[in-house]
Amino acid sequence: MERTLTVLLLLALLVPQQSNAQSNDFGMFYELGVEKKLTSRWTIGGEAELRTRNNTRTIDRWTAGVSAEYKFTKKLKAALGYTFMNVNNIEEYDLKRDGMTPNKWTPSYWGVRQRLYAGVSGSLDWNRFTFSLRERYQLTYRHAEEVQKYDFDKEQWTTVKEKVKHVLRSRLQAEYDIPHCKFDPYANVEMFVGKDGIQKMRYQVGVDYKYKKKQTFSLTYRFQNVNGEDDDSDINSHLIGISYKHKF
Repeated sequence: MERTLTVLLLLALLVPQQSNAQSNDFGMFYELGVEKKLTSRWTIGGEAELRTRNNTRTIDRWTAGVSAEYKFTKKLKAALGYTFMNVNNIEEYDLKRDGMTPNKWTPSYWGVRQRLYAGVSGSLDWNRFTFSLRERYQLTYRHAEEVQKYDFDKEQWTTVKEKVKHVLRSRLQAEYDIPHCKFDPYANVEMFVGKDGIQKMRYQVGVDYKYKKKQTFSLTYRFQNVNGEDDDSDINSHLIGISYKHKF
């Protein structure tokens, strides 16, 4: 009983922080990528990302991955990839249906996830616009962690269990080729669909700058809207991204 009272006190202290977390957060993401063309159809690549949240004060995650792309035609491609993720999971608690009785509480913790994805993308040109549609299936495996969460019904701590998550991502994008300009603006919208329906929507606008055909610098603004619980530890947020890619 004494332990339960202690956890309830901690929970009461956390409530204001979690209430603020429901509003739109602000963060940054930084991406570094490399790409190598093997043949006229095959291309391989690697990328790394660092993402922040809590108004950039907290590291949200870092990831590293490899990918391969096969070009059927100039406008139709298929891709396969693997990503290793180390995620700083957000502190979570939930209430029972009455909206007042505590159910479970999980403190913030770092956790490893591994992701496989496969997809196809097609594009078409219209005047100086390029429109593309990408369909991607991804499987994410969350490792079991020795991090404890508290179950108020059982009045005991339990460990975070392993979990597999399946998601279909659909992205529609438009790019514009400005005459005699190295800056290429783009905008896209992406929908994440899981077993319970639409999990989140992601909206992006940005601009690419190509230097000597081998290097691309990108500046991106992203807004993502999360519907209900999200196993990626994502929240509603505005993000600014800076990216660099080098082609060998």
